[in-house]
Amino acid sequence: MRHGCAALVALAMFNPALAKPLPGFDCVIEPHMLSDVSSQVDGVVDSIAVERGEQVKKGQVLVQLDSRVERATVAYAQRRAASTAEIRANRASADFSARRQDRVQTLYQDKVLSLDQMDETGTQARLAKLNLMRAEESLSLAKLDLARAQTNLAQRTITSPIDGVVVERYLSPGESVEEKPILRVAQIDPLRVEVIVPVAHLFDITVGQSAIVSPEYPVTDTYQATVTIVDKVADAASGTFRVRLELPNPELKVPAGLRCGIEFQNVEPGAGVLAQNDLIGSP
Repeated sequence: MRHGCAALVALAMFNPALAKPLPGFDCVIEPHMLSDVSSQVDGVVDSIAVERGEQVKKGQVLVQLDSRVERATVAYAQRRAASTAEIRANRASADFSARRQDRVQTLYQDKVLSLDQMDETGTQARLAKLNLMRAEESLSLAKLDLARAQTNLAQRTITSPIDGVVVERYLSPGESVEEKPILRVAQIDPLRVEVIVPVAHLFDITVGQSAIVSPEYPVTDTYQATVTIVDKVADAASGTFRVRLELPNPELKVPAGLRCGIEFQNVEPGAGVLAQNDLIGSP
């Protein structure tokens, strides 16, 4: 009889027709992501292409560091990597030495030349071939140096890691980076809604559940958000747990940093019953 009563209580709690709607809660609208844009290398800021409040796209150039030395290094490496004169000269020498060796071999077989002369010619042919290989390796290393120089130059150009809005400029042209952030970019589509909920409603909110968000004045419209995270660990001191929702903001009408009110929609039939029964129905 006791288990039957517990089952009736559980069904009543999760029957959409019988369950009471959740009360409204306070919430905060935050950026989906904050990124402090910095440089991988030390240097001096040459120019900053954006101002605070500007929208930026992922991959857009934001900052250019002074790169005069790196550009000169790339130009030098390009000339070295494009030069094939040494290879052509050594290939011609190797081909000539190979032909000469063939002629000397024939003369030696006819007993016109000595063994020492044949050995000298063969050695010269091998050395010419090794010089050609060394020239080819040198060109290959020059191409690697060019790739490294181009990478170093590319690191002097800093791009946005996300689509977002510039919310802070920390440095100005002429200032040294020295591992400090240069800009802060906030992604505000989608937005993140953070809610602190009493632990009594732990089984009333589930991932995927919808909610209506009402930002504070001067925003007067309401918006629909979706639960993405329900914390599995409650705060014993305050008797609460945290819930995060995702709020689409394609037209960027809703600014981040606002307080808001939120009303969760009723739980779908059956949601949370298993977890609640696990607490109630143990023999």
